[in-house]
Amino acid sequence: MVEVKFYDEVDDRLLKFAVIIAKTNSQWVFCKHRERDTLELPGGHREAGEAIMDTAKRELYEETGAMEYELKPVCVYSVTAPDNFNGEETFGLLCYADILSFEKELHSEIEQIVITGQLADRWTYPLIQPKLIEEAKRRGYR
Repeated sequence: MVEVKFYDEVDDRLLKFAVIIAKTNSQWVFCKHRERDTLELPGGHREAGEAIMDTAKRELYEETGAMEYELKPVCVYSVTAPDNFNGEETFGLLCYADILSFEKELHSEIEQIVITGQLADRWTYPLIQPKLIEEAKRRGYR
């Protein structure tokens, strides 16, 4: 069973991931990894010594090619799953981005970005990412 929880804040040292709910022109921005046929929100692992907002900025650029954007933290989330991190609760920062412009080419493992008015129906992380979007909506991010 996968459990997702939300917090206003936790000790910064606990934050291992940043995930970004991204929109452009009021449409959702999803990523498609080149080795998968599902969609996901941009995001990824925090590198050693990296500030968590820098992780969010780096991942947003790497996975969407976002050049100009407004980026805001939404909340902290955690995931506990028996098949991840030995079942330990892991923490990440959930952010919201309004992307104003994109680079023409992607330079990462992401094959393409999908810009759509609808939420994804085939998620890479179906037990996690839809819950992140619902929480952001609950907190006023549309």
